[in-house]
Amino acid sequence: MKILPHKNLFIGITEALSNVFFNHKYADREVERMLKSNSKWGSKDRAFVAETIYDCVRWRRLIEASMGRENSPENIWEFVGTWFVLQKQKLPPWEEFKRLNHHGIAGRKSKAMNDFAVRESIPDWLNELGINELGKKAWGTEIIRMNQKIPTVIRVNTLKTDRKKLQEILENEDVKTEIIHFDENQNDDPYPEALALIGKPNITRTDAFKNGLFEIQDAGSQLIAPFLKVEPGMRIVDACAGAGGKTLHLSALMQNKGQIYALDIHDWKLNELKKRAKRNGVQNIQTKRIDSTKVIKRLAETADRLLIDAPCSGLGVLSRNPGAKWKLTQEFIDEMMQIQQRILDEYAVMVKPGGAMVYATCSILPGENQRQVAQFLKNHTEFNLIEEKQHLPSETGFDGFYMAYLVKKNEFR
Repeated sequence: MKILPHKNLFIGITEALSNVFFNHKYADREVERMLKSNSKWGSKDRAFVAETIYDCVRWRRLIEASMGRENSPENIWEFVGTWFVLQKQKLPPWEEFKRLNHHGIAGRKSKAMNDFAVRESIPDWLNELGINELGKKAWGTEIIRMNQKIPTVIRVNTLKTDRKKLQEILENEDVKTEIIHFDENQNDDPYPEALALIGKPNITRTDAFKNGLFEIQDAGSQLIAPFLKVEPGMRIVDACAGAGGKTLHLSALMQNKGQIYALDIHDWKLNELKKRAKRNGVQNIQTKRIDSTKVIKRLAETADRLLIDAPCSGLGVLSRNPGAKWKLTQEFIDEMMQIQQRILDEYAVMVKPGGAMVYATCSILPGENQRQVAQFLKNHTEFNLIEEKQHLPSETGFDGFYMAYLVKKNEFR
């Protein structure tokens, strides 16, 4: 991308990065805040700012190594300038960039490229964990893929429109989209409700979004609700609903018929779900905060389908959330695995005999996925594993997700 020599853009970029690196803010929220507070920026300016912030977060370790200051970016302006030098892009002749030594940056980068963890900008401990979990070759393949950019994907709200009509509506609002291409050997479209955005349009300001015609949802995430095999009229429990992206998808698949209980431990997430449900025209969702074990007990053996979209490390969505790798710790991942075990053990009671549940994560680690399900089956012989899928970023080009479909035996009634 050609450098845009407008200093206010760089001021925004450095401010956002300072908040991410030093004030522990999330990159996506800083990008959102920055773009909202500068609504007069054009589409090219918006894309330039967003992409630069994400790139600098994604490649933080390589940039720091090229600066000769690993583990501390110190001067954010020099940090950003170093990134553009690495990209062989000409910098504006500003005072903030005059101290940059292009030759020194190139030499330090050349040396850093010999270390995989530095070259791919991941912490050493995370690199070791990935190798132990997946093997060196497979882990390397996934990290390299997740360091590549992926498009923003939206899901058509089929309660209000279809994909073709939505494309036409968005086109009239100057938002260009395309259908996701898939393997020609497949007979079915694996993403029948997905559209990939072309460029970085401000889609939340469109009438189509305000009228609930679509939701922002990655293609990989859109595979989970259909995997639950729901039908209109069923009773569904979404046990870790959060802000409800998959809950809303389930409602659309059920044609707004039946009942969905959206549970979560956070009221603010459920309140966001209510707002989204109203915008989407969804009427079959009832929210409930899990404030005690009584909530789960009251729903014991009542669910035709149970979705456990469990809290996890997020190590399948680094393409979209590169800042996560700098916030993660081994202790946090260990804690997540314990929470996953507890949720599976405690929440499975809600499935009625003959019913089914899906355990899902946005991680690519077997310790959070296959091994969790295997341990659950040892402790719960009333369930059978029917099918499990691991969607890897290197194979799909989108976020990584795991899902397992388990059925509760009738004879345990």
